[in-house]
Amino acid sequence: MDATRHRIVFMGTPEFAVASLDALLKAGFNVVAVITAPDKPAGRGMKTTESAVKKYAVEHRLNILQPERLKNVEFLDQLQQLKADLQVVVAFRMLPEAVWNMPPLGTINLHGSLLPHYRGAAPINWAIINGEHETGVTTFKLKHEIDTGNILLQETIPIGPDDTAGELHDHMKEIGAALLVKTVAGISTGTLGETPQSARLFQPEHALKHAPKIFTETCQLIWSLSCNQLHNHIRGLSPYPGALTQLNGKMLKVYRASKELTVPTHSPGAVLTDHSSYLKFACADGYINILELQLEGKKRMAVQDFLRGYRLQG
Repeated sequence: MDATRHRIVFMGTPEFAVASLDALLKAGFNVVAVITAPDKPAGRGMKTTESAVKKYAVEHRLNILQPERLKNVEFLDQLQQLKADLQVVVAFRMLPEAVWNMPPLGTINLHGSLLPHYRGAAPINWAIINGEHETGVTTFKLKHEIDTGNILLQETIPIGPDDTAGELHDHMKEIGAALLVKTVAGISTGTLGETPQSARLFQPEHALKHAPKIFTETCQLIWSLSCNQLHNHIRGLSPYPGALTQLNGKMLKVYRASKELTVPTHSPGAVLTDHSSYLKFACADGYINILELQLEGKKRMAVQDFLRGYRLQG
């Protein structure tokens, strides 16, 4: 049987997943259906919004399913009728066993880290926050415990000293899409083996690095930390959800910053500015110069534009 004729069901929601779906179609694989999140109201006008994957699927006239609940009997029946040989998951939600165990070739997932490290919801963010110099993408078989299935393929990606999570995300989605195509081809032809994640563990289990969901508390900048820690925190949360601090009693979101390593002459958190060209905060071993920011109720802008229209107190 021609490997490209295997029936594939693709599951994904955000823009990150679109690159993979596009790559599979361009490689000639037979995507018989796309499963994505239901439409939902968003924005100030609460206008009904479609997921990035749905928009792409509509443009390419693909069969689309948008189940509210993945355990719904009607949805499971629809999925069964698709007679998929393989299911591919990219940036979707946690699947029940009734779904991931359905196709004969199994269900594979693309994850944004070099598993077993950075299992969890935010691997791109945490790799940068933790100051890693490299990360990668992994394809693996789904099983009960999240992000623990057998590894299929991996590819390493360097992280530049000033790379943001957004920049790494855009780079990673393309590399991940190519790796996914290679993975699907290997599974379809029966030439790709599996490696248990335990075989990749060179350190004790407690030394594994994790990537839990990002909450508002995670975004808070702690000015008593070092310049390196704060710089990594800012770029690891940029552009979304953004690193947070306070300025004159208002929430300030920081998107880009640079480090000024010097012996600080101010207490951590002190704000310094010439009211025209720079705005910086003192930290443990220097200063963090803010380059791009967004004050509560304002637009995102460069610091010079911000200072032209805003007068700091004190």
